[in-house]
Amino acid sequence: MKAAIVAGPNQVPVYGEFQEPAPRAGQEVITVKASALSNLAKSRASGEHYSSSGRFPLVAGVDGVGLSPKGQRLYFVLPTPPFGAMAEKVLVPQENCFPLPDEVDDVTAAAIANPGMSSMAALKYRAAFKRGETVLVNGATGTAGRLAVQIAKYMGAKKVVATGRNAEALKALSVLGADGVIPIGDAGDGFEGALKVQFGGDGIDVVLDYLWGSSAERIIIAGAKAGKEGAPIRFVQIGSMSAPNITLPSAALRSSAITLMGSGLSSVPLKDLISSIREVMGAVVPGKFRIETTAVPLADVEKTWNRNFGSSRLVYTL
Repeated sequence: MKAAIVAGPNQVPVYGEFQEPAPRAGQEVITVKASALSNLAKSRASGEHYSSSGRFPLVAGVDGVGLSPKGQRLYFVLPTPPFGAMAEKVLVPQENCFPLPDEVDDVTAAAIANPGMSSMAALKYRAAFKRGETVLVNGATGTAGRLAVQIAKYMGAKKVVATGRNAEALKALSVLGADGVIPIGDAGDGFEGALKVQFGGDGIDVVLDYLWGSSAERIIIAGAKAGKEGAPIRFVQIGSMSAPNITLPSAALRSSAITLMGSGLSSVPLKDLISSIREVMGAVVPGKFRIETTAVPLADVEKTWNRNFGSSRLVYTL
């Protein structure tokens, strides 16, 4: 079968022939229709992600949309290695699949699953978000951040505040549900002042952080200074697009009730991650979720794998 084959660590997938998966007890052989290129898919393919098997060669791709042997349209996630989602066929545990709503097309379903799950799981299973609370999305101009704004609003957030470096992209977030935006600049700018305003007044109950690095440091410190007694800020770390590490004064934690936590493959049970994706799929139409997509044939994987598509999510189709 044709597949996007990764020969070794940190190598770009090559379109070629790979062995076809055989049926196994408790697993489905799915005919793939679409699979999105996410940061998780890239990281696992490179062998650098903490959940990577480290065994090569393998087929790239962590999730996608396809047809069961009976012709049912399914979403699937985390195929059985060495098979990946970016192939004509894939082997997937049955519990990692579920039927898709008819009104969500293949490309949209493939594109929205991973970034949508990141905020849905973080809000529901890590932050224990309640309707009427306020949310700050740090790094809201990327695909996942833009969806986080929409999902937080759909889940009943009283106020959603968005941060980001791209001022023009930030302005567009008001259409998606952001009630306020804060541009991230260099130290000494108005970022701290704007955070103080937001953490004061109604306050911020939950922070969804897609950046880490200096902006996360400043948000944690600002939240610690302005946090309200008896109402701890829940800071959920999801991605590290800015930097892998931070420097945090110990006083920021000693002087406040802020709670720091992460959300990902190991901190949220797989069944809850899949449940989050199912909820996102069911909310695409009623929530009027918007996501930009670029669909290309899987045969183009080698020349598009490292191409920058901006805020558009790349989806490989078969």
